[in-house]
Amino acid sequence: MNICLIGDSLTSLALAKNLINKNIKVFVYYKDTKNSSFQSRTIGISKNNFDFFDKEIIKFKKGMFWKIKQIEIYSEKLKDEKILNFENNKEELFLIAKNNEIYELLEKDLKKNKLFKKILIKNNNFYKKILKEQKYELIINCDGNNKISRNFFYNKINKSYNSNAYTTIIKHQNIKNEKAIQIFTKMGPVAFLPISNSETSIVFSIINKKVILNENEIKNLISQYNENYDIKSFGKLEKFELNFSVSRNYYYKNLMAFGDSLHKIHPLAGQGFNMILRDINILSKIIQDRIDLGLQIDHSIYEVFEKKTKHFNFIFSSGNDFIYEFFKFDNKYKNNYLNQLVKFLGENKLFNKIASKYADQGLSI
Repeated sequence: MNICLIGDSLTSLALAKNLINKNIKVFVYYKDTKNSSFQSRTIGISKNNFDFFDKEIIKFKKGMFWKIKQIEIYSEKLKDEKILNFENNKEELFLIAKNNEIYELLEKDLKKNKLFKKILIKNNNFYKKILKEQKYELIINCDGNNKISRNFFYNKINKSYNSNAYTTIIKHQNIKNEKAIQIFTKMGPVAFLPISNSETSIVFSIINKKVILNENEIKNLISQYNENYDIKSFGKLEKFELNFSVSRNYYYKNLMAFGDSLHKIHPLAGQGFNMILRDINILSKIIQDRIDLGLQIDHSIYEVFEKKTKHFNFIFSSGNDFIYEFFKFDNKYKNNYLNQLVKFLGENKLFNKIASKYADQGLSI
């Protein structure tokens, strides 16, 4: 059995490894982009998704991830007052890992596997050719910016946040560092995400990208909202644009969209990669069911996958977008009614339980 994946993103490599674990031969076609990987970008993985990744994709190396046992959410309008607090003393709420370290772990493992082959896309004729070839049971496009996405998966709900996210890693004094902090500021949300007792990842989403800030100004803003760390140094500051995108169609003939080709959401709650891992989990189960029953694996599974994920993914991504817009709207006004409402809900144990489950497991039947 041969499966073709287009794109060599973290999503593509994670899916490839999962398929190879089922003894399926995987061909990854990729473009030689000169862009360097984001060294300061980190990924938040829910406990549920971490267990799936560790068991069904590849085992994490010791020290690659950091456990978060508490999440505190603040609004600049309420100064030092917490509006939401999630805490679990028994086990972690989610885990943080460096994007490039997970990528390198997968890449190194796949290169040694005989079922894996990586092929460079030399020109745009590849895309026309791949559609005509019959040598792959499945062709899955994981690249949201290539010709296939533009030609066949262009029917999307798109939205620009008109903002940029800045990421960096700060080094600080050695402390017990198990608490993630999100602050909704007048400039945009800033997240402090621990990755060790002496390092913390920062994601600062500046609301208006027309506001030009230099590196020192961004660092000063981070320092302004930091109340927990004695910052010794800043790592490389990196920037990327923020957009919302949800595809209306999941497949076309023998092609299926996946990962960023299906959905992109605001990194606000760290749920982008979690959505993708849940999609891999569902697709993996569909394929495994076919294997167990001795049934043929072909593009008829695309429809099954779409029915199981499309509506839940749309609701989940829209919910994430609503949270961002809610606090953005609230910051425009001087009263604190909306923040006080969120604080009131956060004090409700049932709301806390539902919100934690939503972040960990997403939406499912």
